[in-house]
Amino acid sequence: MPTTFTFGEMLSARSVIGSTLAELGEEHENLFVLTPDIGQSLTEFRDAFPDRFIDVGLAEQACVGIAAGLAYDGNIPVVSGMLPFLSMRALEQVRTDVCYPNLPVKIIGTHGGLVGNGGSTHYAVEDLTLMGALTNMTVTSIGDPMMVGEIIRQSMAMSGPIYIRLAVGKKDKVLYAPGEHDIRIGKGIVARDGSDLTIFTHGTTVAQALDAADALAEDGRSVRVVDMFTLKPIDEELIVRSAEETGGRFVVLEDHLAYGGLATRIADVVADRGVSLTSFERLGIPQVYAGFGDDEELRDKHGYGLEATIAAARRAIARH
Repeated sequence: MPTTFTFGEMLSARSVIGSTLAELGEEHENLFVLTPDIGQSLTEFRDAFPDRFIDVGLAEQACVGIAAGLAYDGNIPVVSGMLPFLSMRALEQVRTDVCYPNLPVKIIGTHGGLVGNGGSTHYAVEDLTLMGALTNMTVTSIGDPMMVGEIIRQSMAMSGPIYIRLAVGKKDKVLYAPGEHDIRIGKGIVARDGSDLTIFTHGTTVAQALDAADALAEDGRSVRVVDMFTLKPIDEELIVRSAEETGGRFVVLEDHLAYGGLATRIADVVADRGVSLTSFERLGIPQVYAGFGDDEELRDKHGYGLEATIAAARRAIARH
């Protein structure tokens, strides 16, 4: 059954994945779901379609390879697991077995960014750089748990692969009311409009960017927040329009290495399109292994928490 929710409540993105895949399994008889021993949220699909559910155990490379084989046979494979391992341990298989032949394999996973308190081996912080570099790969990073279901549904019609990045996926804030935004892969969302500055963000830090915009509004500052949930292909027209409409002032906030993720992709668009900016602030994980801690604590420690976001926005707005 479709998941119901109330705007602003906390919801498990994993439960949305599970219910959406079970629903889609009825519509698509060639939908297979695979996991490297991370299948707790997939029980609805497993119970309904046991012949189309494959748990390979802790073997991400094998999981991606089997998914590619199923896709060659005309099926729609979804791989669900932990992104630190799907993006790095199985990188060669994703590149060669999936992207090279441009197969419709969907890779959905959790632990994108400094979430889960698992330490540096269990944080996916390089993943957007790695996946974004792969030919044919579409790359997304989702903050609103209800968006996950919509992105999965849209991906069913895609002829090539897609990477869907989530946080821990157990307790996520619903950011958008039903029908509030037109959610389409490849197009950003103006989560809040404004004229003084644009904060570009994705995934777990969308909520933080909205909180920063609220705080800055108390100072009389009008801040646009763009949820750039598709990093590749990126919404170039929205970047250009935001530069024109918010004084050429950008802050890019992301739970990923500060270089190689969204900020780098936006900087590339700005350079390639000859866009003139007044200010550009880049907030993300510095070149460190971040250690253990709560995700908000780690963001504060490494300079891209809420107060750092507000400070960066004030600096950017102050430049003329």
